[in-house]
Amino acid sequence: MLIFVSLSLLLALIVGVYLSLIGETIFHKIQAVNIIGTIAVMLITVFGFLTERPDFLDLALVYGLLNVIGTFAVLKFFKFGSLGEENEDKDSL
Repeated sequence: MLIFVSLSLLLALIVGVYLSLIGETIFHKIQAVNIIGTIAVMLITVFGFLTERPDFLDLALVYGLLNVIGTFAVLKFFKFGSLGEENEDKDSL
């Protein structure tokens, strides 16, 4: 059963890569990359169950958090042009 799930996730991963290549706008492409990251988290989890190594769940959680934070950072960069505030008055520090 888990092997069927793995193959289904690999098929979904291929579809996600295809969507990231044909995306109309940058936001469609970012969403497709986020989907790829989520599928990768599920693949890591299934691989952990197949190999009977529960420490892969920790790796999947960390990768999932990095995926969410990375997506927010990229979206902020494309919306505002930078990731942080630029302080023009450096003498006030």
